[in-house]
Amino acid sequence: MIDVTSGLPFVDEHRLRVAAPVPRTWDALTDWIARTHLGVDSRFARLVGAEPRGVSGTVPQQGSTVPGFAVTESVPGERLVLAGRHRFSRYALVFSLAGHPDGTLLSARSHAVFPKIPGALYRGLVVGSGAHRVLVRRMLRDISRATREPGSAR
Repeated sequence: MIDVTSGLPFVDEHRLRVAAPVPRTWDALTDWIARTHLGVDSRFARLVGAEPRGVSGTVPQQGSTVPGFAVTESVPGERLVLAGRHRFSRYALVFSLAGHPDGTLLSARSHAVFPKIPGALYRGLVVGSGAHRVLVRRMLRDISRATREPGSAR
């Protein structure tokens, strides 16, 4: 197993307590990623030169992809690592799940490098503006909500 976060600077981490057991939270996380593609569509992926550009395989299987992200590590109920790159950045998003007395502690940890001037400008636009923080927190809330929807507990 290759640690894709190695060499990528830490950006941020967001956590949310989900009022559901770990297996249900894992299912909601992986279903949400497969359904929403993390909010990245193939047109945007093409525009920024993202790799991977499309959908292949089945999330959370290692090697499966959604636009801009590939599953590089999948430990059911514990850890899911997605990585990708585009013209302005190379990045990884690490989801961790841990049992909690009231459900599951779900975290999303971001690592990225933003090379050269275009990368620095992109970082300012996405991270510096607060947009990344807002989007990741919304993503965690959406996943938490999905644990309460019918069909989320396989």
